[in-house]
Amino acid sequence: MKNLNKLLLLLSLIIVIIFSLGCSKTSKYNEAFNSYVEKWLKSDFSGMYSMLTKESKESINEETFVNRYKTIYSAINLDNLDISLNKDLEKKDNYYTASFTLKATTIAGELNLTNFDVDIYKEEDNYLINWDESLIFPNMIKDDKVYVRTTNHSRGKILDRDGNILAEDGTISVVGIHPSKFNNENRNSKITELANTLDISEDTIISKLDANTDPELFVPIVSITTTDEKLQTLTNRNEEGILINTKTSRVYYGGEAFGRLIGYVGAITAEELENKNDYSYTSTSLIGKAGIESVYEDTLRGEDGAEIYIKRGSDEISILKKEVINGEDIKLTIDSTLQNNSYTQLNGEKGAVTAVDPISGEVLALVSSPSYDSNMFTTYVTKTKAAEREANNYTDTVNRFSKTYAPGSTMKLITAAIGLNTGKINPDESIEINGLTWQKDSSWGNYKITRVENVSPVSLREAAKHSDNIYFAQAALKIGSDDLISGIKGFGIGEEMTFEYPMTDSSISNDGSLNSEILLADTGYGQGELMVTPLNMALAYSALANNGNIMTPRLVLSDNSTASIWKESAIKPENLHTLIEDFSAMVNDEDGHAYEMKIDGYNIAAKTGTAEIKSSQDDTNGTENGWFVAVDTTSSKLAIATIIEDVKDRGGSSIPIPMVKNIMEEYLNR
Repeated sequence: MKNLNKLLLLLSLIIVIIFSLGCSKTSKYNEAFNSYVEKWLKSDFSGMYSMLTKESKESINEETFVNRYKTIYSAINLDNLDISLNKDLEKKDNYYTASFTLKATTIAGELNLTNFDVDIYKEEDNYLINWDESLIFPNMIKDDKVYVRTTNHSRGKILDRDGNILAEDGTISVVGIHPSKFNNENRNSKITELANTLDISEDTIISKLDANTDPELFVPIVSITTTDEKLQTLTNRNEEGILINTKTSRVYYGGEAFGRLIGYVGAITAEELENKNDYSYTSTSLIGKAGIESVYEDTLRGEDGAEIYIKRGSDEISILKKEVINGEDIKLTIDSTLQNNSYTQLNGEKGAVTAVDPISGEVLALVSSPSYDSNMFTTYVTKTKAAEREANNYTDTVNRFSKTYAPGSTMKLITAAIGLNTGKINPDESIEINGLTWQKDSSWGNYKITRVENVSPVSLREAAKHSDNIYFAQAALKIGSDDLISGIKGFGIGEEMTFEYPMTDSSISNDGSLNSEILLADTGYGQGELMVTPLNMALAYSALANNGNIMTPRLVLSDNSTASIWKESAIKPENLHTLIEDFSAMVNDEDGHAYEMKIDGYNIAAKTGTAEIKSSQDDTNGTENGWFVAVDTTSSKLAIATIIEDVKDRGGSSIPIPMVKNIMEEYLNR
């Protein structure tokens, strides 16, 4: 029995040793596979080649091997490579086979090849890879070629409310030179003519010609819209070496009136490409840089179609295919005629116009001035335009319709509405106010509120018509900070606004509170720290034409977008008649500040506003912005807010009045 136990123990040891030797041998093959994969994942193709069997190396040299992988992987934009074993290595006669899966992202989408097999041999003391082309793609054989076929996507169109195209993929012209013909005779005079016609420097042309090494190669000078009048003198000049070719590009049709709203596309930067983290973008992609083009990049942009395939003689073997996905169109609520007319009326002033439909909340115009023609960014900038922009400190890059400003006296409608809603203001009461300055008491120190006209007594109607700062400062004190803050938020100011275009957040004060009497009083007539966008004010006045309700503003028309109330009863219905009457007085009464705004057949409620921009009450070097906000309460078709910057000593808030009249009159009388 004792001997039997010894025998069993000996047999067990022998089995363990044999098994260990087998595992040790298998582990060497595993190590070889893992080492090869590690080099593969690092794109160490030379290292991979060093692990090939002698027979494999005889079939391909190292340079060809390395270039083959580099060229193919570059062509298919391979990234995020992952390789994993499907099962344990399988022993064959004198080698082991590893079955594995390769996954990666490519120009044609996600690559997932599960049927790779590689044989691993032992040669002397080395464990090596038996390589052939099937380790590039499983069904690839020697002399096969790998190709990529791409289909460009179309970016979605941007349309106005009537379906007019504002931006689309179209065709532009490319003015260029055929050097052998151009240089043949009169080279210098043609350079001068071309530079003068295109409004560019001669050096631009000369440097491009000098950089060219093939006299028969087309040298592009500038891209230009097909409707540009400069083309008229450059067509049919082929024999002189002046050529006009065409290319596909984004084309914009709205001119400067739409520039700041629509924006433009441009070449993607390295930083943008990294942030996108999306294999559908490449280093040659275009991307929305500003405006709607940027805000709706993910909607407008499609994806190029691509197919990776093997060419074997006349046969094609598809490896991976992704169908082209075209971008979606976007239809805006914008009325093009209203947008264009608004920009025309601004006449180069630094300012903004925002117009809304009071009943639907649809935004009919979003205008910033000065602006740019979006085609400037997809074609070229003339010398004249470049000098003009530099002289104006690139003010056309400022988006004024999305900025916040102090509302000035346009705030008085909101203060009046809150006063009536809370019962703190009696519209029939006339208040004695003496003089042009006022302070509550001596606790205010030297601080005094001023008004322009010495009118007394003052009712709400008179205060609105003559824009009495003292009346509304006193009203704010009566209302109190809590009710005033709550009431202002009831108009959507100081709260987040749901809107399809990014706007600067409005604010009631720097910290959201009105914790001093002076700040409270100043807020009542639109100074203090209150900041609003033109859209805020257009919406506020739209309540007068929509039963006191403010609609959710909308910029994009779609099947999923319907009119909805954002702020219900911002003005209580029982107070509407009073406010409409009192804020129409400045238009309807001959002594009103905006009597020239009167439009036959329509009642216009309106308010001017001069917002002072200065460091202190004694500051005489500050500037002023001029507001005019108006709403049609007859047909409830239009509410409009206009602001003009830097109006001090040149007309103040009277400047935008005729502009708004012309805009509204055209729209209402269609």
